[in-house]
Amino acid sequence: MSQSETVTVQLPIEIKQKLEALATSTNRSQSWLVTQAITTYVETQSQQIQQIEAAVDLAESDRAVWVEGEAVEAWLNSWGTDNEKPTPCA
Repeated sequence: MSQSETVTVQLPIEIKQKLEALATSTNRSQSWLVTQAITTYVETQSQQIQQIEAAVDLAESDRAVWVEGEAVEAWLNSWGTDNEKPTPCA
């Protein structure tokens, strides 16, 4: 079993009541539900931060390809038409 630590949080009364109801209806403990919610949130946010940092690194590198907004807009506006334009960064 993995190690854990206790964290205390204050929740709005409405959320606490919903948590209690959810725990009852799912036959899970409130602690389990909160752990799942926080784990999902932290993992999602961590992945987003990593992706943002990778995008910034690429944008600041010599490999970055920059395309004018007007070219992108024209390309997007051509989607689904008989005259669909190729990607402007090709």
